[in-house]
Order: sequence, then structure tokens, then C-alpha cells
Amino acid sequence: MPRRHIHVTGAAEAPLRAALRALRTELAVPGDFPPAVLAEAEAAAKAPRLPPHDATDLPLFTVDPPTSTDLDQAMHLARRADGGYRVHYAIADVAAFVTPGGAIDAEAHRRVLTLYFPDGKVPLHPAVLSEDTASLLPGEPRPALLWRIDLDAEGRRVATDVRRALVRSRAKFAYADVQRRIDDGTAEEPLALLRAIGRLREALEVERGGISLDVPEQEIVERDHTYSLAYRAPLPAESWNAQISLLTGMAAADLMTAAGTGILRTLPTAPDGAVAQLRRSARALGVDWPHHVSYADVVRSADPTNPRHAAFLQECTSLLRGAGYTVFTDGHVPTPAVHAAVADEYTHCTAPLRRLVDRYAGELCVAAVAGNEPPEWVRAALPALPEEMATGARRANTVERESVDIVEAALLKDRIGEIFDAYVIDVKEREPSVGTVHLEDPAVVARIAGGQTELPLGERLRVKLTEADPGRVKALFAPA
Repeated sequence: MPRRHIHVTGAAEAPLRAALRALRTELAVPGDFPPAVLAEAEAAAKAPRLPPHDATDLPLFTVDPPTSTDLDQAMHLARRADGGYRVHYAIADVAAFVTPGGAIDAEAHRRVLTLYFPDGKVPLHPAVLSEDTASLLPGEPRPALLWRIDLDAEGRRVATDVRRALVRSRAKFAYADVQRRIDDGTAEEPLALLRAIGRLREALEVERGGISLDVPEQEIVERDHTYSLAYRAPLPAESWNAQISLLTGMAAADLMTAAGTGILRTLPTAPDGAVAQLRRSARALGVDWPHHVSYADVVRSADPTNPRHAAFLQECTSLLRGAGYTVFTDGHVPTPAVHAAVADEYTHCTAPLRRLVDRYAGELCVAAVAGNEPPEWVRAALPALPEEMATGARRANTVERESVDIVEAALLKDRIGEIFDAYVIDVKEREPSVGTVHLEDPAVVARIAGGQTELPLGERLRVKLTEADPGRVKALFAPA
């Protein structure tokens, strides 16, 4: 997961866009798809491999950002007669369009992940697939991997099935619309149950010691013909929606481990030193973290609408470093194989339009439920997938990190010499006059250097912007 989510609202300044174009060039980010890939995608879009099972009578719906067109997931939620719940979760069947070893497949292995820049994205698959014929757009029949997961009255999983099916989404909801309908009581039951099931799954997450980070999204917003940075706190509906995806990923991991072949998303427990550093950041930001309170509990108590808490939640993502993928093919699941933040075995399987590994995880799960051996093209690709995903993740993280720097420098470039209110959130041990500050407004976290005395960790400080040039010099501050 990226450390920060950033997007541009409105037309950003020319220097910002120019710097982002330069970043694409510097990182050798893939550009347009080669003609052979586009030709194969056009042909596949006209003749996908359709499944025999028809589930188009199931009234699925999607929940996504309002402008999204690459829709990986659609769901239907219902009550069961025994007091539990039934979750139907349709995942776009990318394998219905992609021929193993073909041009699209090879290009997907080169790209690995959809890359998100503030001014646009670099997709994993051609738009004719990812934003059209393979996307679960409303009103259109689509091939999918249809999960059916039964839960008891407490939200615990009691049965799992997944098969290929033809599905048709009935509606596309935006998060804000979902939140409004649920809050004012106008949501029909399949949608209203998102809160009920989401909260049950959140409670079970607490019980098993897992943690979900509600990291605020950093937005570039237009105000009075100028641009600024601000944080947008996630809505509860976004967390409930994420719980359905987590539920499916955990169910998929269980199917794989039972079958003896799979690829898990793993994360080691954070070392004591990393947690100690995070405690320093909490103190610096005025976040109350008593010694007897666990990391998970303090994160759950954080308010993403509070600027100090928002900065702390950004720092919490440092504990997610070290995540990777673990492959097993001989029936012996490596130990440990748990994702520390999920606090259970887990895999990525719900975003195949945007993430390469999910296509393979889906195939493994379909084979496991059917009692079949995985397809040979899946088994052959498994050994190389962890390193491919790691390479793709490094590039995606660099894109995210450098984009933040470019955005901050672009929006501050005409304010050199101005004074800002900030908090010192980190100080280098060997250079106590160098550290990191979190500005109150705009939403900027940047380096501070140039003072003659030790920075006051955790205290408010007036700082002066000394450098900012998008694409060349990151935003740099000095004590005022």
C-alpha cells in the first residue's frame, strides 16, 4: 500500500505537471501500450472466455471513488435464516481476457501494478479491458470469479465457495453516497448491511489483534484560483468496504493453505525499534499513548480529522515496511506466514485489474474449491511472482514518495521566505539541528535544517520556507 494517497482536483499548475512528466521519464515508467498488446486486447474484448454458470440475476453493486471506471469488485449482502449473513463478492475475471504467454500477459508482468500519479494513472492493462469489457460496470454482463462467503451472527466465516460466473452489477455507488444513504436510513438492505457486516468484521479484527489504518488522503484543492494541500479523512463506509476485501483475502488464504499450493501476502511483526520510533512520533505530535496501551489500540483511537492524528497515522505506515509475498507449492506452508497487520493468513486476490498477483491467486482458489490441480501456467509463474511484485512495489512507492515531494514543492514554490506554524515530529540523533516538521497549514511534512541549536522535538515551532522547486529541490524549511 502506498504511504499517502494523493490526487489532483481541478487543473494543477503547469510546473507541477511538467515535474510529474519528468518523473515518469526518470523512472522509465511504461508509456502507451505496444500495438501488439492493444490489438490482442481489442480481440479479447470482443471474444472473452465466458463461464457456463449464469449469476446475472444476483443484484450486485459496486462501491468505489466516484470517477473510477476500473471496477474490480461488486458485492451483494444478505441475511441468512439462521441469523448470519451471506456475502457474494464478484471479482473481475481478468483471465477470461488474458492468454497466458500472450502479449497482454507479458506486458502485465512488465508493469506489475497500476501506478497512480497525482495527475493520472499508468494502468496495468489496456483501457479497453480495465475500464470497459473486464470492468464490473453497472448494467453489463461480465465474467467474474464469484465468491460466496457465509458468516454467522458474529461475522465469523463458516463456509466459502468461489466459481466462475457471468454477473451483472446493478448500481455503482460512491463512498459519500453510501455513507449518506446508510446514515439517513434510505439504503436498501443489501447496501445497509455493509455497516452491519463491516462493524462485525472490525470487531473480529480487534479480537485477533489486527489493525486497519484509516490514513487520510492528501488532496490538492483549488481555492480562489490558487492551490493548497489538505487531508481528507476516510469515511466509515470506506473501512466497512475494505473489511469485505480483507474477509475475501483471508478466505482465499485458507483455501490455498488447505490445497497446499498458493501465494500469501506476508508481513513480519514490527521490531521493537520501529515501535519505539513510532512512540517518539506520537509524543512529538501530542498523541496520547500510555505504555500499557498497544499499538493497535492507539491507532484505533486516532481521529483522522485531527491534523496531529493524521500526521501520526501517516507515520504508522512505517510499520508496514517489510511486506512481501510467500509462495508454497509442496503442501508445507512456511512459518511464519501471517500478515502482522491482518493478524491472520491473508492474500491479495480482489484487485486483478490493477495488481498482477491477484489473477494468479484467483486461479489457485477456483482450482482449490473444484478439487483440481492449479493450471500449469499458474504453477510455472509462482516462483518468480514475489520478486516481480517486489520490483513493482518499489517503483510504485518511489512514484508515490517523489510525487509527494513534487506536489509540495510546486504548491510552495512562490512562498519562499514565508513563515509557517509547524510541529517538530522527528529529530536526527546525530544531527539534532536536522529533522522533520509537520505544517499546520498547508498539509505538508518536510525536512528542516539550517538552525544552530537542537530542534525541540514535539514542540510547536515557527519555520521559514527556504527552498522549493518542483522536480529539482524538495521543500526545505529552517527555524524562523
